[in-house]
Amino acid sequence: MDAALTGKVALVAGATRGAGRGIAVELGAAGATVYVTGRSTRARRSEYDRPETIEDTAELVTEAGGRGIAVPTDHLVPDQVRALVDRIAAEEGRLDLLVNDIWGGEHLFAWDTPVWEHDLDKGLRLLRLAVETHAITSHHALPLLLRNPGGLVVEMTDGTAEYNRETYRNSFFYDLAKTAVLRMAFSLGHELGSRGGTAVALTPGWMRSEMMLDHFGVTEETWRDALAGEPHFGISETPRYVGRAVAALAGDPEVRRWNGQSLSSGQLARIYGFTDLDGSRPDAWRYLREIQDAGKPAAPEGYR
Repeated sequence: MDAALTGKVALVAGATRGAGRGIAVELGAAGATVYVTGRSTRARRSEYDRPETIEDTAELVTEAGGRGIAVPTDHLVPDQVRALVDRIAAEEGRLDLLVNDIWGGEHLFAWDTPVWEHDLDKGLRLLRLAVETHAITSHHALPLLLRNPGGLVVEMTDGTAEYNRETYRNSFFYDLAKTAVLRMAFSLGHELGSRGGTAVALTPGWMRSEMMLDHFGVTEETWRDALAGEPHFGISETPRYVGRAVAALAGDPEVRRWNGQSLSSGQLARIYGFTDLDGSRPDAWRYLREIQDAGKPAAPEGYR
């Protein structure tokens, strides 16, 4: 996919860390101009209070071969999002790809806690960060994306439509948020499809984000040390894997075949032929269904 996206302009909303950063870097590796947004900058951190910044992400995009542009944006503030899109329109005159990866809810949900026991303020804040932000961003960005035929929207979520339909996802608020984003992609597919655009939902598998590595007390170089305590972690993938999925979609002249659908990094790796950084092709959602959720011993080797 070297230089396959040269001349294309992307907005990765929520690109400070995790999947957003992995996506932005892989789009840069394919030659795209990538606007990266978030609330954590070198001057000010979000409530996550983590060291990753959008400036770091933009530099990684440029180092990969693209052009990274960091724009501090709170996607809950419509005026900030409008200003962001106006800037892209003024500087580039086009938008070819919108990746809605805004999340920010990692500290706001309690696992296996029913709605009547869950902190209500945190739950409602999670819904605003995970759902309202996507709606605000699409509202302002899609007119620019539709100026040219072939625009693509990728709604990032956790879980495929099939898996989430059958599986309780951690808590009422988390479940609702991730399912809502899946439905957003379906709705946007309906609204964009007749206007020359495409929308999809995309999920990574068990992703080795910066926060996940910290949770297990490992680094990307030593991540296998975590297998002693959690052997199913062997199915995990880097954020660059789902980034390559987005780059493959963005470079596919027949991407409209996916319109309105729910996709996963592992599924698209089989179709487009890309791999994770180590050359493997983890298929986490098939593994979860067939091995982990089925209560079987860890056996990731047959699924990557």
